[in-house]
Amino acid sequence: MKINNYKKYSLLFALLVLLFTACESIVDEKELENTTDVDGVNLVVGQNSSGGNLLVLEMNTPGVTGYWDYNLGTAKTNKVEVVYPIPGTSTFTFIGTLGAEFFEKTIDVTIDVLDTPLEQDWYDLVSENTSAGKTWVFDGAGGDNGLWWFMSDPGNPWGVWWNAGGTCCPPGDAAGSMTFNLDGAANYVYDDGNGNVTNASFVLDTENQRLHLNGASILGYDADRVNPDGVYNIIELTEDKMVLFTPTNGGGTGWTWVLVPAE
Repeated sequence: MKINNYKKYSLLFALLVLLFTACESIVDEKELENTTDVDGVNLVVGQNSSGGNLLVLEMNTPGVTGYWDYNLGTAKTNKVEVVYPIPGTSTFTFIGTLGAEFFEKTIDVTIDVLDTPLEQDWYDLVSENTSAGKTWVFDGAGGDNGLWWFMSDPGNPWGVWWNAGGTCCPPGDAAGSMTFNLDGAANYVYDDGNGNVTNASFVLDTENQRLHLNGASILGYDADRVNPDGVYNIIELTEDKMVLFTPTNGGGTGWTWVLVPAE
């Protein structure tokens, strides 16, 4: 008996459907669920002494993952040890996931004494008297032919492309200053030398050797000179000298700053 074309095609279609169904993988879909709520996240801070500045920040709730923001940087872990340089009450933040949603939770810590020494970079930047702080100025004046504010090779902070400060074109705030202190916070004070003073903040990233300025410009402000994010590589930092550099300034070149403590 011959099978007509319609039946042939119907049979073929049925076989294909069966084959596809048999080969289709079985997916066990599960929705993400929270393992707890924000109130259930337990943050703990240990201190080396009463009011001491050696801290252990810990999130110890099972099933929760994330990282710490300790103001001077971040730690991609649930537990981190920090030598904190700022006396007073500070707020630390844990950012993580409960399973199905992200969250932030904070904890406050009071530091009364800096009984654990800081890294030397802190003392070089703000002095041994961290609350009083330290003021930095340009290492030169307009027309002195010195290298203290100049366009540089993006790959070499000492590769001079145009010595603007030491020749024809010093910045308008060449007589200004930059002051850093740890009086209750990481404070940065920008003085343009023309009667304009701005109170701001900073982050000293000792691990990556970067200085972040938040809320005020670096000396030598110019939209085509400064780093648009306020982040500067630390080329040199000693008690007597600070060299900052950006390979990516607003003008598409590098730029270098050479500063010394104010007398």
